[in-house]
Amino acid sequence: MFDYRLGVHEVADGCHAYLQPDGGWGYSNAGLVVGDGRSLLVDTLFDLRLTDAMLAAMSPLTRGAPITTCVNTHANGDHCYGNERVAGAEIIASRAAAEEMQHVPPAMLAALNKAPGEVGELFRRFFGDFDFDGITLTVPTRTFEGRLDVDVAGRVVELIEVGPAHTNGDVIVHVPDAKTVYTGDILFINGTPIVWAGPLENWIAACDLIVSLGAEVVVPGHGPITDNAGVVQVRDYLSFVLSEASTRQDHGMDAFDAARDIALGAYGNWGEFGRICVNVDTVYRSRDATYKSPDVVEQFRRMASLESSR
Repeated sequence: MFDYRLGVHEVADGCHAYLQPDGGWGYSNAGLVVGDGRSLLVDTLFDLRLTDAMLAAMSPLTRGAPITTCVNTHANGDHCYGNERVAGAEIIASRAAAEEMQHVPPAMLAALNKAPGEVGELFRRFFGDFDFDGITLTVPTRTFEGRLDVDVAGRVVELIEVGPAHTNGDVIVHVPDAKTVYTGDILFINGTPIVWAGPLENWIAACDLIVSLGAEVVVPGHGPITDNAGVVQVRDYLSFVLSEASTRQDHGMDAFDAARDIALGAYGNWGEFGRICVNVDTVYRSRDATYKSPDVVEQFRRMASLESSR
């Protein structure tokens, strides 16, 4: 459909995607919707260097249509840590996402990357490419719940809250006149979705909603540009995990044992397949209010262990 290479790609009239192959941990996509003299940016990137490179690549488009609005699709740092570079714009996110941004500030990831011993080695395996030093957490200036229509110099852009799913406050960005939707991390293409918040039923419903919009171009949070066929693949993976994990939970199997027991089939060829550990754990937690998840360090340890054992 479109070349999957680093940089800005026009995907529809006035709609652009900024892609970062290979789409693995931290290498997220962003978007730009250009109106008559104004633009809306969908997400910033994981650190200032990456965000500066993106904004420079977009400058031929934004020189005559400056970015006056930025939408953060959710709270993960690879979609909002670069916000200070667009601090003069109105920054919009769901209320839940804005609250969640406070939970993992850039300084926390900087400290984990520099931690001594096994913890530091573990986090550098996932995030060692990125520089979190000196980033000022820049939070949204406007929040909403449910739905919000934004006018971009005469173009209507629909913000639709679909979380909690990947995180507590996921939002998709729909541009009806261009039949284009930017999904944030509701979609990982050629990579494995990770369900930090859940329940999985909400994420499955979000996929169905995206399909119902009838978009011809779907820009995922990670991976190459797709269409509704890619949305269905993600939905089917989530439905598979929900079914397989629920069966094992009902039989009293430990969540980590269940994650290792599930035969992923073709899904095992997706990048970051070890995220099945987090996804199964989220199923267990969603179905049992008394279930306690391991801490985040243990979650990353389990993902690394599963992928190293292959």
